[in-house]
Amino acid sequence: MTTISVPCGEIAVRGEFDLAAAARFLTGFAPAGQPEAEPGALRVAFPLEGVWTPVGAVLRQRSPGEVTVEVHGPPEHAEAVVAQVRRMCSLDIDGTAFPEVAGRDPVVALLQDLHPGLRPVLFASPYEAACWAVLSHRIWMTQAVRLRRRLTERYGTEVDVGGRRLRSFPAPAALAKLEYLPGLPGPKMSRLRGIAEAAAGGLLDAAALRAMPAEEALKQLQLLPGVGRFSAELILIRGAGHPDVFPRAESRLHEILRDAYHVPQADVAGLAALAEAWAPFRSWVSFLFRVEGEARMRESR
Repeated sequence: MTTISVPCGEIAVRGEFDLAAAARFLTGFAPAGQPEAEPGALRVAFPLEGVWTPVGAVLRQRSPGEVTVEVHGPPEHAEAVVAQVRRMCSLDIDGTAFPEVAGRDPVVALLQDLHPGLRPVLFASPYEAACWAVLSHRIWMTQAVRLRRRLTERYGTEVDVGGRRLRSFPAPAALAKLEYLPGLPGPKMSRLRGIAEAAAGGLLDAAALRAMPAEEALKQLQLLPGVGRFSAELILIRGAGHPDVFPRAESRLHEILRDAYHVPQADVAGLAALAEAWAPFRSWVSFLFRVEGEARMRESR
């Protein structure tokens, strides 16, 4: 594979962003399979959306307003790689107005102070998010992580990312032929094959999902095998990167919100109404609540 440093690989940052915070999140986010955070850099490998070629990238933040991207992959795909990592770090969204949410909600103000510059860090694509949704359904996180690692080791591709070898998640063509994986039940295997076929057919395109009204996109995603409302929200928010969706099916998040706002009896409709003050960044605020909730859970152990 040709390794190149792309001259056009610069991303202008609109609003506050801390690449080191994103790298720390990925290190602690088990489904990402990310190695220990590297000072000053974030290295990723993934199948490039649409063509599904395994590629890699090294991101560095030279200044608060600029992130550089060193692309490792075929030169003809350089711009597409930059665009995909831009979305993965939520840098395709103008975050200039994000601090304004704090002015409308003092709880969010505290949250932003606790996690300065942290934006949602996404799965590489809606396809990868959908595969995780299938793998993790109704089993322990540790079990799902082992299955994902096994899947990536057996069917993924190793990519040299600036001197470090990382494994890219399997391309749809590889999963479409999946016959056996230790520990993976038959129904999940057939669902993964269905997700792979949908991705290969363009039904999990991030730009197309983002262009739809959110509810329409969620309904379309629920037509996929094994995808209910919870998984559809995960795919749209953490795969396609929609910035303004309140997760109505994520009960763990709802528990965190009831505790943060001291509204123990609030139902989902009430929490969604509360979250209207976060627009147009409801996904972003939900992400921060989730991160803070997980951090507090670890501290209490």
